[in-house]
Amino acid sequence: MILFLLAYLGGVLTIVSPCILPVLPFVFARADKPFVKSGLPMLAGMAATFAVVATLAAVGGGWAVEANQYGRFAAIALLALFGIALLVPEISERLTRPLVDLGAKLSMSADRNVANGGSSILPSLLLGVATGLLWAPCAGPVLGLILTGAALQGANTGTSLLLLAYALGAATSLALALLVGGRVFAAMKRSLGVSEWVRRGLGVLVLAAVAAIALGLDTGFLTQVSLASTSSLEQGLLDKFNAARTDQSAMSGAMKGGEPAMTMSGAPAMAMTGKPAMNAAVDLPVEGAMPALDGAVEWINSPPLTAEALKGKVVLVDFWTYSCINCLRSIPYVKAWAEKYRDQGLVVIGVHSPEFAFEKVPANVRKAVSDLNVGYPVAIDNDYAIWRAFRNEYWPAHYFIDARGQIRHHHFGEGDYDGSERIIQQLLAEAGNTKVASDIVKVSASGAEAAAAEADMQSPETYVGYGRAENFVSPGGAVQDAGHIYAVGAPALNQWGLAGDWTIAKENATLNQPGGGIAYRFHARDLHLVLGPSADGKPLRFKVTVDGKAPGADHGTDTDADGNGTVTGQRLYQLVRQSGAVGDRLFEIEFLDPGAQAFAFTFG
Repeated sequence: MILFLLAYLGGVLTIVSPCILPVLPFVFARADKPFVKSGLPMLAGMAATFAVVATLAAVGGGWAVEANQYGRFAAIALLALFGIALLVPEISERLTRPLVDLGAKLSMSADRNVANGGSSILPSLLLGVATGLLWAPCAGPVLGLILTGAALQGANTGTSLLLLAYALGAATSLALALLVGGRVFAAMKRSLGVSEWVRRGLGVLVLAAVAAIALGLDTGFLTQVSLASTSSLEQGLLDKFNAARTDQSAMSGAMKGGEPAMTMSGAPAMAMTGKPAMNAAVDLPVEGAMPALDGAVEWINSPPLTAEALKGKVVLVDFWTYSCINCLRSIPYVKAWAEKYRDQGLVVIGVHSPEFAFEKVPANVRKAVSDLNVGYPVAIDNDYAIWRAFRNEYWPAHYFIDARGQIRHHHFGEGDYDGSERIIQQLLAEAGNTKVASDIVKVSASGAEAAAAEADMQSPETYVGYGRAENFVSPGGAVQDAGHIYAVGAPALNQWGLAGDWTIAKENATLNQPGGGIAYRFHARDLHLVLGPSADGKPLRFKVTVDGKAPGADHGTDTDADGNGTVTGQRLYQLVRQSGAVGDRLFEIEFLDPGAQAFAFTFG
């Protein structure tokens, strides 16, 4: 119930969000009409269409996004006709003869119907449907939370109801604005007697809004000039909501390394499980039976395993994904435990649940498993079947199962490795093993797998695709799904920008011409960037600088002292590892070949 209320409030706040601005002219074009027969049907059409399109996006992923883009094109054409109808009635009459259900008839026929004693409900409803197609891409943190849950927990009736609650919240605030605006609008018409000019003025506004949407200005320029944004308000709601649900062990957003994995940032670090005493058994409650391991699309290093066949063994289930820096830093410990306790009754299972689309490619996962020297069984959980069975919400996540098939402990995120190993030892002893090793493994990891310098890390994980991007400062903002020439601008700490000809998609940005790059002002010892080559898979050259100079001794494992490197596959690249004092640094990467794909920055 709390989540439904949160979704509704998030929708209400949409009225002051930049992305609602292009929709407002279409709403207020009906402000002088009866609310019940005109404004209300239009808002209902908007809300229903938004909920349907967003549900399709949650269920269908990429194909639904494409369908929504075609819907936007159709809606732009439809609403352009509507604007022309308001502006030039004579043109409207000609346009509406062959297609009475399109364009200007949505407005003009409604007026005629009312004048002739008819109803304007259907034309207004159709106008709302068209407007809803334009509004569907308008998303804030709350909507990101809902869609993230749908992606990771499976789209269902609850998801659709949450999306509908979000849409109804926005419709409520628009309805209040429309009621107030309608009175002002009517009074202006009565006092000035300029209804025709008002109608034409609305037509100009509608056409201007259509042009802004068609050119992508609704997501760029309007965002920059808007005086209000819901980000902080919605994030405040999310923080309070997540804090309350953490106490119930039921967080709604997928988390990675203590930070939200999708859309949100700045959330407080999650509370980790307590560290058990080093030399004494701890009381480990039964958290439930081990779920089934069904649904993996492929198993690596093993035939498919089942929960029933694993009874009698102590099992550690590790949820990970191969481009996640937090997962990479925990893997050396998991590998060490698998090797040390294999002959004492421990079975380690890695469940690879992808974050990015390229992590769903089995060949990529097999290569990552080989490169990381992971020898224990790995289930490729592309459909999140095992993830949902465990009700998991974190990368990395460790579940400790006793010999009777019961979950006895869990740990989310990095850290407390000694405590986790003590849990393994205790469960092995409970299973009857009298020769369990009592010492703790010593891990000396290198490269991206080395432990983070937490005290010096002040930069958050930052996504490049517009679906989750934040702190992007290239002038004009991001242009979605279309090639555009960017300039870096002047990034402050934790801000970033693009340079050159890029196409920003929901999940990544792709360089269209050689010579483009990315700049990020960061504060951390290490800087990593998830990159991929062009669609043809050819290696791409790049060059890195730190504060305008070659990194020298501060180069990462994927660059040399001169800053040179090559993108050979879709994975995380360590580009900077500072050897001296850590401070604010300006990182810049220039790609010498076109086609590079950039996904996300992480730090250590």
